[in-house]
Amino acid sequence: MYKKLVVHPLIRAKHAELLDMPQVVLVQKFTEEGVKEFRDQMERAHQTGQPVIPVVIDSYGGSVYGCLDMVGHLQKASLPVHTIVTGKAMSAGAILFGMGHTRHMAENATLMLHDASMWTGGKTEEIKADAKEIERLNGLIFRMIAGNCGQKDDYFIKLVHEKGHADWFLTAKEARKHKLCTNIGIPELTVEVSVNYKCA
Repeated sequence: MYKKLVVHPLIRAKHAELLDMPQVVLVQKFTEEGVKEFRDQMERAHQTGQPVIPVVIDSYGGSVYGCLDMVGHLQKASLPVHTIVTGKAMSAGAILFGMGHTRHMAENATLMLHDASMWTGGKTEEIKADAKEIERLNGLIFRMIAGNCGQKDDYFIKLVHEKGHADWFLTAKEARKHKLCTNIGIPELTVEVSVNYKCA
Protein backbone atom coordinates (compact mmCIF):
# COMPACT_ATOMS: atom_id res chain seq x y z
CA MET A 1 0.00 0.00 0.00
CA TYR A 2 1.26 3.45 -0.89
CA LYS A 3 1.11 6.41 1.48
CA LYS A 4 0.94 9.83 -0.18
CA LEU A 5 1.61 13.08 1.69
CA VAL A 6 0.27 16.31 0.16
CA VAL A 7 1.56 19.42 1.95
CA HIS A 8 0.51 22.99 1.20
CA PRO A 9 3.46 24.92 -0.34
CA LEU A 10 3.30 27.61 2.39
CA ILE A 11 4.25 25.03 5.01
CA ARG A 12 8.05 25.03 5.28
CA ALA A 13 8.50 22.50 8.10
CA LYS A 14 10.22 19.21 7.37
CA HIS A 15 7.62 16.55 6.74
CA ALA A 16 9.10 14.26 9.40
CA GLU A 17 8.65 17.02 12.00
CA LEU A 18 5.19 17.97 10.78
CA LEU A 19 3.17 14.88 11.60
CA ASP A 20 3.19 11.16 12.30
CA MET A 21 2.33 9.30 9.13
CA PRO A 22 -0.57 6.83 9.39
CA GLN A 23 0.18 3.35 10.68
CA VAL A 24 -0.15 0.55 8.14
CA VAL A 25 -0.34 -2.89 9.78
CA LEU A 26 1.72 -5.54 7.95
CA VAL A 27 0.93 -9.24 8.48
CA GLN A 28 3.28 -11.97 7.29
CA LYS A 29 3.48 -14.46 10.19
CA PHE A 30 0.78 -16.06 12.32
CA THR A 31 3.17 -16.99 15.12
CA GLU A 32 3.24 -15.79 18.75
CA GLU A 33 5.74 -13.13 17.69
CA GLY A 34 3.63 -12.16 14.69
CA VAL A 35 0.51 -11.79 16.86
CA LYS A 36 2.35 -9.55 19.34
CA GLU A 37 3.64 -7.35 16.49
CA PHE A 38 0.11 -7.17 15.07
CA ARG A 39 -1.33 -6.06 18.42
CA ASP A 40 1.34 -3.36 18.78
CA GLN A 41 0.72 -2.02 15.27
CA MET A 42 -3.06 -1.99 15.79
CA GLU A 43 -2.61 -0.03 19.01
CA ARG A 44 -0.35 2.52 17.28
CA ALA A 45 -2.89 2.89 14.46
CA HIS A 46 -5.61 3.78 16.97
CA GLN A 47 -3.39 6.51 18.45
CA THR A 48 -2.51 8.41 15.26
CA GLY A 49 -5.94 9.92 14.58
CA GLN A 50 -6.16 8.23 11.18
CA PRO A 51 -9.70 7.45 9.95
CA VAL A 52 -9.06 3.82 8.85
CA ILE A 53 -6.61 1.04 9.63
CA PRO A 54 -5.05 -0.58 6.55
CA VAL A 55 -3.97 -4.18 7.23
CA VAL A 56 -1.69 -5.43 4.45
CA ILE A 57 -1.45 -9.23 4.27
CA ASP A 58 1.28 -11.09 2.39
CA SER A 59 1.45 -14.53 3.98
CA TYR A 60 1.48 -18.27 3.37
CA GLY A 61 -0.53 -18.68 6.60
CA GLY A 62 0.26 -20.26 9.96
CA SER A 63 -1.39 -20.91 13.31
CA VAL A 64 -5.19 -20.86 13.28
CA TYR A 65 -5.14 -19.81 16.94
CA GLY A 66 -2.84 -16.89 16.09
CA CYS A 67 -5.24 -15.94 13.29
CA LEU A 68 -8.22 -16.00 15.67
CA ASP A 69 -6.31 -13.74 18.08
CA MET A 70 -5.78 -11.23 15.26
CA VAL A 71 -9.43 -11.51 14.17
CA GLY A 72 -10.44 -10.61 17.72
CA HIS A 73 -8.46 -7.38 17.43
CA LEU A 74 -10.09 -6.57 14.08
CA GLN A 75 -13.53 -7.14 15.55
CA LYS A 76 -12.95 -4.83 18.51
CA ALA A 77 -11.21 -2.10 16.47
CA SER A 78 -12.90 1.28 16.88
CA LEU A 79 -11.93 2.24 13.31
CA PRO A 80 -12.86 0.57 10.01
CA VAL A 81 -10.24 -2.01 9.00
CA HIS A 82 -9.36 -2.33 5.32
CA THR A 83 -7.63 -5.65 4.59
CA ILE A 84 -5.35 -5.60 1.55
CA VAL A 85 -3.61 -8.47 -0.27
CA THR A 86 -0.66 -7.40 -2.37
CA GLY A 87 0.67 -10.83 -3.36
CA LYS A 88 -0.78 -13.76 -1.44
CA ALA A 89 -3.05 -14.50 1.49
CA MET A 90 -3.16 -18.22 2.09
CA SER A 91 -4.77 -20.33 4.81
CA ALA A 92 -4.81 -18.17 7.97
CA GLY A 93 -3.94 -15.16 5.78
CA ALA A 94 -7.10 -15.67 3.71
CA ILE A 95 -9.23 -15.95 6.88
CA LEU A 96 -7.83 -12.68 8.26
CA PHE A 97 -8.34 -11.02 4.88
CA GLY A 98 -11.98 -12.11 4.84
CA MET A 99 -12.63 -10.31 8.14
CA GLY A 100 -11.91 -6.76 6.91
CA HIS A 101 -14.64 -4.10 6.65
CA THR A 102 -13.53 -3.66 3.05
CA ARG A 103 -11.26 -6.16 1.33
CA HIS A 104 -8.85 -5.13 -1.44
CA MET A 105 -6.79 -7.44 -3.67
CA ALA A 106 -4.11 -6.51 -6.16
CA GLU A 107 -5.16 -7.66 -9.62
CA ASN A 108 -2.57 -10.46 -9.68
CA ALA A 109 -2.86 -11.46 -6.01
CA THR A 110 -3.91 -14.95 -4.86
CA LEU A 111 -6.07 -16.21 -2.01
CA MET A 112 -6.02 -19.82 -0.82
CA LEU A 113 -8.64 -21.36 1.45
CA HIS A 114 -8.61 -24.86 2.89
CA ASP A 115 -9.72 -26.86 5.90
CA ALA A 116 -7.97 -26.11 9.17
CA SER A 117 -5.22 -28.63 9.91
CA MET A 118 -3.49 -29.94 13.02
CA TRP A 119 -0.64 -32.36 13.70
CA THR A 120 -1.65 -34.88 16.33
CA GLY A 121 -0.56 -38.07 18.02
CA GLY A 122 -0.96 -39.97 21.24
CA LYS A 123 -3.59 -42.30 22.63
CA THR A 124 -6.92 -42.93 20.89
CA GLU A 125 -8.93 -40.59 23.11
CA GLU A 126 -6.35 -37.80 22.65
CA ILE A 127 -6.58 -38.14 18.88
CA LYS A 128 -10.40 -38.07 19.09
CA ALA A 129 -10.25 -34.89 21.18
CA ASP A 130 -7.91 -33.26 18.64
CA ALA A 131 -10.20 -34.29 15.78
CA LYS A 132 -13.18 -32.74 17.56
CA GLU A 133 -11.26 -29.50 18.12
CA ILE A 134 -10.12 -29.20 14.50
CA GLU A 135 -13.71 -29.78 13.35
CA ARG A 136 -14.86 -26.98 15.70
CA LEU A 137 -12.18 -24.61 14.40
CA ASN A 138 -13.02 -25.43 10.80
CA GLY A 139 -16.69 -24.60 11.28
CA LEU A 140 -15.85 -21.45 13.23
CA ILE A 141 -13.49 -19.89 10.69
CA PHE A 142 -15.69 -20.59 7.67
CA ARG A 143 -18.83 -19.29 9.42
CA MET A 144 -16.94 -16.14 10.47
CA ILE A 145 -15.83 -15.18 6.98
CA ALA A 146 -19.19 -16.14 5.47
CA GLY A 147 -20.99 -13.83 7.90
CA ASN A 148 -18.55 -10.97 7.33
CA CYS A 149 -18.82 -11.35 3.54
CA GLY A 150 -22.62 -11.39 3.52
CA GLN A 151 -22.98 -15.09 2.70
CA LYS A 152 -24.95 -17.87 4.41
CA ASP A 153 -23.15 -19.58 7.30
CA ASP A 154 -22.39 -22.75 5.34
CA TYR A 155 -21.46 -21.01 2.05
CA PHE A 156 -17.69 -21.59 2.17
CA ILE A 157 -17.95 -24.93 3.99
CA LYS A 158 -20.05 -26.27 1.10
CA LEU A 159 -17.68 -24.90 -1.56
CA VAL A 160 -14.62 -26.43 0.12
CA HIS A 161 -16.49 -29.74 0.36
CA GLU A 162 -17.44 -29.58 -3.34
CA LYS A 163 -13.77 -29.07 -4.18
CA GLY A 164 -12.85 -32.30 -2.38
CA HIS A 165 -11.31 -30.46 0.61
CA ALA A 166 -8.24 -29.67 -1.51
CA ASP A 167 -6.49 -26.29 -1.41
CA TRP A 168 -8.76 -23.75 -3.15
CA PHE A 169 -6.87 -20.98 -4.97
CA LEU A 170 -8.75 -17.84 -6.00
CA THR A 171 -7.80 -14.92 -8.21
CA ALA A 172 -9.01 -11.43 -7.33
CA LYS A 173 -11.92 -11.74 -9.79
CA GLU A 174 -12.93 -15.13 -8.39
CA ALA A 175 -12.69 -13.82 -4.82
CA ARG A 176 -14.92 -10.86 -5.74
CA LYS A 177 -17.48 -13.24 -7.26
CA HIS A 178 -17.76 -14.97 -3.86
CA LYS A 179 -17.81 -11.57 -2.01
CA LEU A 180 -14.49 -12.33 -0.32
CA CYS A 181 -12.96 -9.36 -2.14
CA THR A 182 -14.81 -6.05 -2.33
CA ASN A 183 -12.29 -4.09 -4.45
CA ILE A 184 -9.67 -5.08 -7.00
CA GLY A 185 -6.57 -2.90 -6.80
CA ILE A 186 -4.33 -1.58 -4.03
CA PRO A 187 -5.72 1.57 -2.40
CA GLU A 188 -3.61 4.66 -1.78
CA LEU A 189 -3.69 6.36 1.61
CA THR A 190 -3.46 10.14 1.11
CA VAL A 191 -2.63 12.57 3.92
CA GLU A 192 -3.32 16.23 3.12
CA VAL A 193 -1.86 19.08 5.19
CA SER A 194 -3.46 22.39 4.25
CA VAL A 195 -3.47 26.06 5.23
CA ASN A 196 -6.66 28.02 5.86
CA TYR A 197 -6.74 31.81 5.61
CA LYS A 198 -9.27 33.58 7.79
CA CYS A 199 -9.81 37.28 8.29
CA ALA A 200 -11.97 37.90 11.35
